[in-house]
Amino acid sequence: MSELPILEKSDGVAWVTLDRPGARNALSLAVNRELTRLAHGLGDDPDVRVVVLTGAGEQAFCAGADLKERKGVAAADSRPYVDAIGGAIDAWARLPKPTICALNGSAYGGGLELALACDLRLCVEGVELGLTEVRLGIMPGAGGTQRLPRLVGVAAAKELILLGRRIGAARAKELGLVLDVVPAGELRGAVDGLLRELAGCAPRSVQMAKSAIDRGIDVGIDEGLRIERQCYDVTLFSHDRDEGLLAFAERRPPRFTGT
Repeated sequence: MSELPILEKSDGVAWVTLDRPGARNALSLAVNRELTRLAHGLGDDPDVRVVVLTGAGEQAFCAGADLKERKGVAAADSRPYVDAIGGAIDAWARLPKPTICALNGSAYGGGLELALACDLRLCVEGVELGLTEVRLGIMPGAGGTQRLPRLVGVAAAKELILLGRRIGAARAKELGLVLDVVPAGELRGAVDGLLRELAGCAPRSVQMAKSAIDRGIDVGIDEGLRIERQCYDVTLFSHDRDEGLLAFAERRPPRFTGT
C-alpha cells in the first residue's frame, strides 16, 4: 500500500484524496512530493477545470506534518522535510484553476495550511481546525502566518496562532475560514453543488478572476487595477465572452468551452 494521494478525474473535475487514514492523513515526505507533482500536472491538464482535495476516512482531513517520520531527525537535517511541505502547499496555492478543499475531518498545522492554499473550503460538523505549532515549540512554517490573516483578519489570526487554539466548525464558518458546514454524509453533495455552480461559469473567466485576486492582494490599488485589466483583457477576446453575450440575448444557458 503506497499511502500516496489518489487521483481520480471525471467530467472536468479532478479529485485528489489524501490516503493515509491510519496516520490521520499526515503529510509525509513522499506525500508532499506527490502533492507537488499532482498540483503541477493538474495545472497543465487541459481536461481539468476544477480540483477537489479531500481526505480518506472520517477522523481527519489531515493531522499536519508526519511527526513520527521526523522523530530523531536533527534540526540541521530537517530542511528537506520543511522544504517539501512548504513546496507542496505553495504548489496548491499556485494552481491556476479553482480548488475546493472538502474537509472530511479535523485539520491541524500543515493540514490546515494545505486547506488554506485552496480557494474554497467546506467542512463537516464536529471538526476541529487549528494552527497549533507553538504548542510544539515551533510555529506555522508552510504559509499559515501569511494566508490565515489574509483570510480571517489579523486579530483572529493572532488569536489562533499565538495561542495555538483549536476551533470548531461553527467558529470557522463565523470567521470565514470555511464556506459552509454540513453533516458528514452530505459533504459530497455540498461539493457537487459548488461544482455545478462552477460549471455554469466560463473556465477562463474563473481562472483569470482567481489570478487577479491572488496577484493583486499584496500590491497597491493602482497596480492591482492594472493586473485586473490585464486579466480582464484575456476574457474580453475569448470565444466564451461572445458565447455569454449570445446566450444572454437568446435567453438560454451559455455553452462555455474554455476558449
